Amino acid sequence: MMSREQNDLITRTGPQDPAGKLMRMYWQPAALIEELQGERPIRPVRLLGENFVLFRDEAGRYGLIDRDCPHRGADLAFGRLENGGLRCAFHGWLFDVEGSCLETPAEPANSRLCAGIRQRAYPVVEKSGVLWAYLGEGTPPAFPEIDCFTAPGTHTFAFKGMMNCNWLQALEVGIDPAHASFLHRFFHDEDPSVSYGKQFRASSADSDLPMTRILREYDRPIINVEKTEYGLRLIALRQIDEERTHVRVTNQLFPHGFVIPMSAEMTITQWHVPIDDENCYWYAIFTSFSAPVDKQKMRDQRLELYALPDYVSRRNKANDYGFDPHEQANETYTGMGLDINVHDQWAVESMGAIQDRTREHLGQSDKAIIQYRRLLRQEIEKAVSGSAPPLLVLDGAHARSIQGPATMDGIGPTAGWEIYWMEVDVKRRRGAPWAAPVPAEIAARVPHLSAAQ
Repeated sequence: MMSREQNDLITRTGPQDPAGKLMRMYWQPAALIEELQGERPIRPVRLLGENFVLFRDEAGRYGLIDRDCPHRGADLAFGRLENGGLRCAFHGWLFDVEGSCLETPAEPANSRLCAGIRQRAYPVVEKSGVLWAYLGEGTPPAFPEIDCFTAPGTHTFAFKGMMNCNWLQALEVGIDPAHASFLHRFFHDEDPSVSYGKQFRASSADSDLPMTRILREYDRPIINVEKTEYGLRLIALRQIDEERTHVRVTNQLFPHGFVIPMSAEMTITQWHVPIDDENCYWYAIFTSFSAPVDKQKMRDQRLELYALPDYVSRRNKANDYGFDPHEQANETYTGMGLDINVHDQWAVESMGAIQDRTREHLGQSDKAIIQYRRLLRQEIEKAVSGSAPPLLVLDGAHARSIQGPATMDGIGPTAGWEIYWMEVDVKRRRGAPWAAPVPAEIAARVPHLSAAQ
C-alpha cells in the first residue's frame, strides 16, 4: 500500500505538480498525422491538463499554441487558417506557428499593438505518423534511435485510443506480464495464419503453439526485472517442460511507454499520455521487421472498435464493455469480446478515475510495477531538484546510443534461454529489409550473430 500523498505524487501531471514537471521534460504524443488531414487541419488538444490548438499552416508547418486567444480568451480551435497562421474568429487576430501575432485587424491602421503580443507556442515534430509536442522549458531533448523511429514509414503504423482513467494505471497494465493469462484468456484457439494485426493470437516463435494456448495453460510466469538505460526490461518465463520454456521479453520505456512483441515480425511501442489526471490516450506505433505494414488493414481493424474523431471505444462503461455472461462461461475469461484493448480498458477504468493505491495489496507477480513506481519517484525527484537530467532526457550524442530495445516471444531451451532470446532478436534484425540496429548490449553477448551478414 501507499499513502494518498504518495499516490498523488506519481499520478498527477498538471503544470504545478512534480510529476507534471517531469513529463514536461519529454516529447509528448499530441495527435496522429491523420487527424490533421483534410480541408481544415486544426484540432483542439488537451494534454497534461492544459488546453491547446494544433494546426498546420498553408506552408505545411505544424504549430501548437494555447487555445485561448490572448485578446479576450475566445477559442482558437474555431479559428480560420489564412495568411500564414491561425486567425481568431472573434476579432481576427492572427498568430503563426511560433505564437507571433501577425495582425490585429480591428485596431487602427497605425497600431503597434500586435508587436507586443505573443501567444505561448510549443515545438511540434512528426515522427512515424505521430505529431509530438514539447511543453517544457529550454531545448527539447533528442529522440532516442529506437526501432519505431528508425524504421521507414512503409514499415510503421500509428494509432491511438482513449481511456477514461489516469495514465499510470493504464501504463501499469503494459508492464504486468501475469495478467495476460487471465484477462486475455481465450478458451479456444484461432488459426494463427489469420492473426495479422492481432495481439496474442499468433504462434510463438520457433513453435507451432499459439500464444492463446500458452497463456491459458501456463499461468504462473517467473518474472525477472532488469534496470536498463531506457527504463526496465521484463522477462516472463513459462516452463513448458524440462526441455522447453516460453520466453517473453518486453520493456518499459521511461517515462510512460513500453515496447512489446506483437508477433514474430512486429513490435508495438506504446505510450500512455495524460489528457488530464482522469483521462489518457494510448498512442501505439507498430513496427514490422519483415514486410511493409498493411496500414489499411490495421486501420480498418481498429476502427471496428474506435469511433472518430476522438478515438473513443464503442465498448465502454456505458454499455458494460459488451459483457456477455454466456461468452464468459464458454469463450473468453472476461466475456467482453475478442479485442484485448477492451479487456485492458475495462480493467483500468474499473479501478476508478485515479486508482486508490492506499487499498491495494501487491504480490510477487507485481514486481515490475513495484520497481517502476520506485523508478518514477526517483526521476520525479531529479526533475524537481534539478540534480541531474531524468532518465532518457538525452542530447544528440547519447540519443544515438539508445537502440532497440530488444523484444521476443518464443519457445526456447529451458537451459540456455538467457542467450536464446537475444539470438532470436538479432536474427530478426539481420533479416529485416531496413537497417534495424542491434543494441550494443545484445551485440556484446551474441557476437557470433551481431556482425553484419
